[in-house]
Amino acid sequence: MTQPVMTLPIMSLVVLVGVSGSGKSTFAATHFARFETLSSDFFRGLVSNDENDQAATAAAFEALRFVAAKRLDAGLLTVIDATNVQADARRSLVALARAHDVLPVAIVLDLPQSVCVERNAARADRTFGASVVKRQHDQLRRSLKQLGKEGFRRVHVLSGAEEIAAAEFVREPLLNDRSSETGPFDAIGDVHGCRSELETLLGALGYALTRDDEGRPVDAVHPEGRRAIFLGDLVDRGPDTPGVLRLVMGMVAAGHALAVPGNHEAKLVRALEGKKVQTSHGLAETLAQLSSETEQFRRDVLHFCRELVSHLVLDDGQLVVAHAGLIEKYHGRASGRVRAFSLFGDTTGETDEYGLPVRLPWAQEYRGKATVLYGHVPTLTAEWVNGTMCLDTGCVFGGKLSALRYPEKEVVEVPAEEVWYEPVVPLGVRAPGADPGAQTAARDPALLRIDDVLGKQIVETRVFGKVGIREDSAAGALEVMSRFATDPRRLVYLPPTMSPPHVSDRDGFLEHPAEAFAAYRREGLERLICEEKHMGSRAVVLLTRDPSRFGAPDGWRGAVYTRAGRPFFDDATTEDFLARLDRAAETAGLWTQFQTSWLLFDAELLPWSLKAGPLIREQYASVAAAATSALPAAVRTLQAAADRGVDVTDLLTRTTRRAFNAEAYRDSYRRYSQPVSGLDGVQLAPFQLLASEGVSHLGRDHSWHLGVADRLAVADEKLIRRTRHIEVDLTSAESETAATTWWERLTDAGGEGMVVKPMAGLVRGTRSLAQPGIKVRGAEYLRIIYGPDYLDAANLSRLRDRDVGHKRSMALREYALGVEAVERFVADEPLWRVHQAVFGVLAMESEPVDPRL
Repeated sequence: MTQPVMTLPIMSLVVLVGVSGSGKSTFAATHFARFETLSSDFFRGLVSNDENDQAATAAAFEALRFVAAKRLDAGLLTVIDATNVQADARRSLVALARAHDVLPVAIVLDLPQSVCVERNAARADRTFGASVVKRQHDQLRRSLKQLGKEGFRRVHVLSGAEEIAAAEFVREPLLNDRSSETGPFDAIGDVHGCRSELETLLGALGYALTRDDEGRPVDAVHPEGRRAIFLGDLVDRGPDTPGVLRLVMGMVAAGHALAVPGNHEAKLVRALEGKKVQTSHGLAETLAQLSSETEQFRRDVLHFCRELVSHLVLDDGQLVVAHAGLIEKYHGRASGRVRAFSLFGDTTGETDEYGLPVRLPWAQEYRGKATVLYGHVPTLTAEWVNGTMCLDTGCVFGGKLSALRYPEKEVVEVPAEEVWYEPVVPLGVRAPGADPGAQTAARDPALLRIDDVLGKQIVETRVFGKVGIREDSAAGALEVMSRFATDPRRLVYLPPTMSPPHVSDRDGFLEHPAEAFAAYRREGLERLICEEKHMGSRAVVLLTRDPSRFGAPDGWRGAVYTRAGRPFFDDATTEDFLARLDRAAETAGLWTQFQTSWLLFDAELLPWSLKAGPLIREQYASVAAAATSALPAAVRTLQAAADRGVDVTDLLTRTTRRAFNAEAYRDSYRRYSQPVSGLDGVQLAPFQLLASEGVSHLGRDHSWHLGVADRLAVADEKLIRRTRHIEVDLTSAESETAATTWWERLTDAGGEGMVVKPMAGLVRGTRSLAQPGIKVRGAEYLRIIYGPDYLDAANLSRLRDRDVGHKRSMALREYALGVEAVERFVADEPLWRVHQAVFGVLAMESEPVDPRL
């Protein structure tokens, strides 16, 4: 007789059961991959250097269970190769499977005792006698009928050598694994017997109802192939539970819908099975309604509700649906506690004043990658919480019946036709995660968790892949962020550091445009733009007309902050500054054009002394004062000595040059130090409109961004400074020459230099993401950075030996994090996800790198 093909769940712990000599290791090598099998003999060898040392058994199994736990954590099928004929040994393995929410499976190799004795006798490493095999065989025989009761969800018994040799296995996904189904879907919250509202909602979603001969809806089909997902609690409390079940069961049977069970379906199953249950919370009404239906319909309802799987994983793991929600470590797992969480959520074990359970607000702590849609707790409005949404908006209590279109993430809802059932407490009192009427242990979602940013972090970015944040860097950033930075709800972007070019070999230059052009040419880019580099301070400006979008009080206009997230001005000055910018944006037509309530700019704030005043006074001015006082006096003294015939020619020449350099150094920093009073003398030079409501503008070319900035400058030319620029075509030598000449005129006139950028903005080069900008600073400006005498031949030669590789790497990684933060915020992702990327930029700034680059 042909041995049937047996199934193994992909996510399971497989326990081989068989006496010594039954061929378990050979069987495992035949049916499982090399690393899937954990052999007790092998682990004995690991801990004692002897696979047959029975004294090492305890230590071997301790190590084996540890490794098995790590594999099960990763969701990997794991096979235990040991005799496992004793109930205690199997019990610990069943417990291990349950602890990791995977299915325990037993495969029994049941060979005649004589065969096993003969095989052991033929092996030189087996010194025990037939009595050991007999004892193990007796234990195996006693175990066969107990395996199911011990908790094994599947038991495969293979009897005899031929049956073992002919065995075939096929691996199958768990019932909750529907990851290959990508939608689109329409997830519908708790219906609770409200058939009429369900029909209305399906109509609003675009479904066409199919009715039976009696006019009852039995199916609903969407013309575009969309499918509904029902999130449980179809039954109880409402006026027509049978009608809801008939429609939903028909849709599921026809493949037009999916469904997960709610706690009310679980209770209905027990009641229909004849078990003793309390008929409170609407069950009595459901049973009365079902009593008017046929016996066959009630059997169909029982079968349908009983077979529903606790939760479903969809869209390649990006979507999870469960009635009461589900924490990430339970996604795609199978166990009693996973089902309990899916049906009821997580409780504290306490009850509130209504006698209802206090449930833990799992959604407030959720940090998973998948979107989780659920119901269970009536809320006033379907709102996102950390990538999760509760779609129970209390239809049966007079609220709404809500659905979420996925992947569009658009909420569609219809009002309840009336209050069908009075709630224990008013709608909206409960938070997601609680039973009807229950109070929930909650915390402010604006409070971030420290473990979201501490320790070594890996941030996945769309444009650059994974970006690692060092543990020591994160600790330093936390100090800055917690003591000085803007509220994280309003700190939606930090700008990246900017890469310098490779050093120039031209006389008198450390940096030159030719090296920036060459860098982009190597990346395969042709169109560039060179923008004037304002000698100011990098500033991010958030301007809003909807403070609630940022968790701010009424009247709050926005924020103006530095690269480290610190506010530039006091509250009053910030208010005045943003009021003027708001008027300029109104005059320029930006609010209307972008149909937005907020705008986010990347800019320079001038003058430099506005932020760097203490640095200028304490460092640059003191150096210049000392040098310009001492060196001219030294020149006069040396000149007098030369006039007397003393040969001081070399020293006089060197000192004269240093005196000239000191004056040039003083003149360089003075160009960027102007007095300001309030906003008098303050200017903003915006060069990018990063985002507005629902849209990231980072993919637009830089000429578009500068056009927006020019419109602001026209609206308020005193506050807004234009950014001069020139375009470059790298296929034209004349174009490069023209841009170089433009840079020379700019720097000769005292300008800092320019920033060379890909015209297209966010763009990939030949190997990776292209640098967002390469700064090329003028020779005189670099005196401020490298000192008065840096252009002396010996000094310049030494400075040319600089490595910009780390700085360029930092610039790319910080840019990717900045893009990620903006895109997450625009997509209305949870605050912790936005903050994770913003925090990463600040953390990377503490990496060791030459600050002069």
